[in-house]
Amino acid sequence: MTSSPTHLEDLVDLASRALGGRVVAANDELFADRRNLNTDRPASWDPASFGPDGKVYDGWETRRRRGRLGAVPGADEHDTALVRLAAHGVVRCVVVDTAHFTGNYPAEASVEAVRVDGHADVAALEAMTWTTLVPRSRLAGDTENRFDVDPGAGEQAWTHVRLRIYPDGGVARLRVLGEVRPDPRFLEGTVDLAAAVNGGHVVDASDRFYASPGNLLRPGTGATIGEGWETARRRVPGNEWVVVALGAPGRPRVLDVDTTHYLGNAPGAARVRGVRVDAGAELPTDDGTWVDLVPLTALLPDTVHRFRVRDVLAEPPVVTHVRLDIHPDGGVNRFRVWGELDGDGAPAAAPRTQR
Repeated sequence: MTSSPTHLEDLVDLASRALGGRVVAANDELFADRRNLNTDRPASWDPASFGPDGKVYDGWETRRRRGRLGAVPGADEHDTALVRLAAHGVVRCVVVDTAHFTGNYPAEASVEAVRVDGHADVAALEAMTWTTLVPRSRLAGDTENRFDVDPGAGEQAWTHVRLRIYPDGGVARLRVLGEVRPDPRFLEGTVDLAAAVNGGHVVDASDRFYASPGNLLRPGTGATIGEGWETARRRVPGNEWVVVALGAPGRPRVLDVDTTHYLGNAPGAARVRGVRVDAGAELPTDDGTWVDLVPLTALLPDTVHRFRVRDVLAEPPVVTHVRLDIHPDGGVNRFRVWGELDGDGAPAAAPRTQR
C-alpha cells in the first residue's frame, strides 16, 4: 500500500462546486448555463423539458457557430469556459463528460491550466500564459471522455483550468481529478487535517460498494446516505476499513466519526489508529506500528461522534496517516481529524510548484 490513491475515484475533483470550485466565465452559454459544468451530481435528462431557447440540458451548451462560408467547420473556431479550482492541485486526469449530448456535442476539446496566487479577475487570467494539460482531442457523444494528463507537467499545482471546445456544442460535466497541494499559510491553528481541501485523501479502502470513501473528506454534511461512504453487507469474518493520508504531518486532537442519515446501516463500532511514515515510504502492514487514537468504541445511528485523543494518549503523536476501522460494515457520512500541523512537517503541505 502506498501513500497515493489506488483508485481513480479516490482522486479529488479539484473543480467540484461542493469543494469550492467555480466556473467563472464562458464566452457563450445560450442554451445551457456554464455553472452546470462542475455540479457534483451526474447529469440528468428530461426528454420533455424545453425552455424559450430550446431543449433544456443539464450541462453547458453554446449556440451553433457560423464561420465564413467555405471554411472547414471547427478549424479555428472554439468556445471557452474558465474554471477556478477549489484548491491548488496537481491534475492527474480530466474528464469531459458529454452525457446526453448526442447530436450536439463538440467534435474536439482541449484543456489548459495556470497557477495564480491571490484573486485574479477574468481579464487578468486571460492575459496569462497557460500550459496545455490535454491537447486538442476528439470527443465522443454521451460519453465520459477521460484524458490522462502528461506526466511532463510534473508536480505543478494549478489554480485554474480553461476548457476549449471545437467548434461549439454541449458538455455536461468537467471533472478535474488530482491531488490537493495546500498552502500551509492557510493551515494555521486547529484545522481538519483530513479534509480534501486541506490535502487529505483516501489511500485505499476495503470496500466501496455503495459510495466512495472519498466522500468522508468532503465539506459539510452529506445530504443523503448516497453522499457518504457505505459498504456492502459483510458476510465473512473481519471488518471494513479506510486509510486516509493527511494533508501534512500533524497532531490529531479531536476526531469526528459522523453517522448522520445512517439509521439501520450505521456501523456497530469504530476504531481509529495513526502512523507516521516518511515521504515515499510504504505504509506498514503490521498492526503493532499503528497507534490507537480512538480504541474500539460502539457507535450510534445518525450521530456525530466526537472523540478526544488526549483521553487515550497523554500527548497526541505526530502522524501522516489515519486508519478508520468500522465493525463489521455500514455507512459513515463524514470523518474529521482536527489538529495542528507539526512544525517540522508543515513544509510537506506546501504547493509543489515552479515559480
